[in-house]
Amino acid sequence: MGTNVANYWSTSVQQDVARAEQLLLQALDHDPNIARARVALGLLRRLHNRLEEARIELQKAIALAPHFAPAFWILGTTLILLGQPDAAILETEKGLRLSPSRAAVPIAYTILSQGHLLLGHVEQAVELARKACAGNPRLYFTHMCLAAALGLEGSLDEARAALAEAIKLRPEFDSPTRLRVLHLGQTPVLGVTRDNDRRGLRRAGMPDE
Repeated sequence: MGTNVANYWSTSVQQDVARAEQLLLQALDHDPNIARARVALGLLRRLHNRLEEARIELQKAIALAPHFAPAFWILGTTLILLGQPDAAILETEKGLRLSPSRAAVPIAYTILSQGHLLLGHVEQAVELARKACAGNPRLYFTHMCLAAALGLEGSLDEARAALAEAIKLRPEFDSPTRLRVLHLGQTPVLGVTRDNDRRGLRRAGMPDE
């Protein structure tokens, strides 16, 4: 349920989050050393913008299961939201090295692209976003990330094409306002998190609101 909300597939966000939290707290009360439950709880804390609590839960999870790659990627996203892109890149790269499956690698590349974009490393952000899109062209947020990076780079035709592809995949995400309304009032991390992303997407053709 938490993953559905995080990826914007949920049609009943508040109910899914509340139910997921109840189940996770029950599981952790029974056994506080369930690493994947701590990862899921960290994700929910992030969705509620309780970022320091999310970071703590995810670090506990990594201590319990240091080879579980998704924990590093969710931590990376959380650190980006906390304004710590250098730490986010470091943790995400750890997860990328651990990943036994290539299926989730586009998510890692997207997080890395976001981190470099926040640091002003536009060329690296574009390269990583291209890798994310190539890894799975059916994920809307990889295209949105690429659109933001290309917009900042000044490659506007490509940026518009990438944004159009993202909106084609998820038509309801055609503005920052709609993204926030559909996701617990938060601006999501993958696409429009910070000023750099907003400027890039604005240049690609996304309205301000």
